[in-house]
Amino acid sequence: MSVATFFSSKSILITGASSGIGEELALQLAAAGAHLTLTARRRELLDALAQKISAAGHETPLVVSADVTRDGDLEHAVSESLRAFNKLDIVIANAGFGVVGPFSKLTLDDYRRQFETNVFGLLRTLYAALPEIQKSRGNLVLIGSVAGWGATPGASPYAMSKFAVRALANSITAELALEGVKLTLISPGFVASNIRRIDNRGTFHSDAKEPIPEWLVMPTQTAVRQILRAIAKGKREAIITGHGKALVVIERFAPWIIRAAGRRMAANRGGYRTEPNA
Repeated sequence: MSVATFFSSKSILITGASSGIGEELALQLAAAGAHLTLTARRRELLDALAQKISAAGHETPLVVSADVTRDGDLEHAVSESLRAFNKLDIVIANAGFGVVGPFSKLTLDDYRRQFETNVFGLLRTLYAALPEIQKSRGNLVLIGSVAGWGATPGASPYAMSKFAVRALANSITAELALEGVKLTLISPGFVASNIRRIDNRGTFHSDAKEPIPEWLVMPTQTAVRQILRAIAKGKREAIITGHGKALVVIERFAPWIIRAAGRRMAANRGGYRTEPNA
């Protein structure tokens, strides 16, 4: 079965669909014939994306404003999706951002803010959707990061949140499989997106420069094609980007290399980024 055939006519809800990976997921899934429910905080961006998809000749997605940090928003999004499509086959928990900075300059509120979106926001998404995904024996997709494999200086809140997401996936994949639900953890490296233009308080800065060298950043279209193949194949986890795969291999089999690199980063402060962040 081809990737397009797998997603055709499936009802799919995507959080954080207004830009970056979420936006490209919507574009490629619409082209595959999926019934889409797109959620994010910025309604105007979702409306523009829905118009773009419609103008390309695909089914117009359902747009629902939702903030994963607010109780009830995801339940509302699932309810609206069911009202429109009568089922829910796949949920992609994509919403997230990164809090960065040296530990001594961060606060408990910085860590809480990070976990509220990247961990508890993801949990809100799963709990809101799980009853319907169980009925359809469908797919849950968690967007993690290779930062969930290897932590670096200056990114402790983000890395902690992504370690938590990977731990959750490792714990519940087998549980959900007993109910016919497939869970795929997606762990990207550097992918072209707006995440590095969002500051520690979740505010988007359109004029922020990309801090990562261009040669190291995978185009969003390429990354999303890999993500969709992994979901269609029912993979437990997919590491996206070559450098991401290399980091995971080093972390598993030669972790002292990562530690040494971390010490150098901390010494020259190169591991610390100022806002906006990645």
